[in-house]
Amino acid sequence: MCPTGAFTHTAGAPDADRRLDTVVADHVPACSRSYASLLIQTGRITVGGELKKPSYRVKPGEIIQGAFPLREAPACNPEPIPLDILFEDRHIIVINKPAGMVVHPAPGNYSGTLVHGLLHHCPSLGGVGAEMRPGIVHRLDKDTSGVILVAKQRSVLEQISRQFKARKIKKQYTALVYGRMAADAGEIALPVGRHPVHRKKMSVNSPKGRSAKTLWHVKKRFQHATLLDVDLKTGRTHQIRVHCAAIHHPLVGDTVYAAGRSTLKSSGRAEVDVQNLLKSAPRQMLHARRLELIHPVTLRKMSFTAPLAEDMRTLIERLSQKDPVLAPVPVS
Repeated sequence: MCPTGAFTHTAGAPDADRRLDTVVADHVPACSRSYASLLIQTGRITVGGELKKPSYRVKPGEIIQGAFPLREAPACNPEPIPLDILFEDRHIIVINKPAGMVVHPAPGNYSGTLVHGLLHHCPSLGGVGAEMRPGIVHRLDKDTSGVILVAKQRSVLEQISRQFKARKIKKQYTALVYGRMAADAGEIALPVGRHPVHRKKMSVNSPKGRSAKTLWHVKKRFQHATLLDVDLKTGRTHQIRVHCAAIHHPLVGDTVYAAGRSTLKSSGRAEVDVQNLLKSAPRQMLHARRLELIHPVTLRKMSFTAPLAEDMRTLIERLSQKDPVLAPVPVS
């Protein structure tokens, strides 16, 4: 049996300084702590209307609200899913995640995730970290391809998490955006937080936005699009997608943040061909190209690079033919 429907709980003195997932489990009948943790991670439970981590320490008077789906998530069982492994040793595993693969189980995606494949490849991973996110230190959106790092021991998970928190891990992306960007490089420093109305979206106009910084430089210009190298200085949810949209150059293929950008102003035959080509993008054109870190055990500086995903490479090649390159910018 598992809880269903909505609930609201005002934290009292006995809840003070206790973990959010524990408080929810204690006050909602038939709700396990692991299930509460999963729902908190997926945004179904909030505190004062804000998203929190399962480990958040509750304060008296805070209002905890949530909505439960009809059934509890099934156990996360190993599945023989092929993995493109870029590197592996006893401590970490680095994967080139394909577009379309969800990183960890969540409502609507209880099979076929990266975690299911990792548990088959590395059975001992099951005890590392959160039940539904074993070994996962960071994540990529379902439709973003590229490098993702996974820890194989709890101590390694904690050490890598500290590196992320201290911003010592470098993440670089390749992005194809709408429009011809005038400058050769730039910086976007806008806070990112939950959209005030559309709760599944992020926004730079959120009243609770957190500081975020994205650096970019032009790799190649087309008539109606620009290929960028992006250096992510912070790791907010949807950061690159939200930041690019905020400067009016959303990602090609982004159905959430690029609404209305698939139509070009000109109606000439060449422009129509380019418009149809950009519309054909099967997903947001974003690829996690490179990740750099200090190995948590050997302390060696390491970097991992994933080749551009086939669908994105093909679109760029076709764009080069139909939308000729303008003034190439040298890439350092």
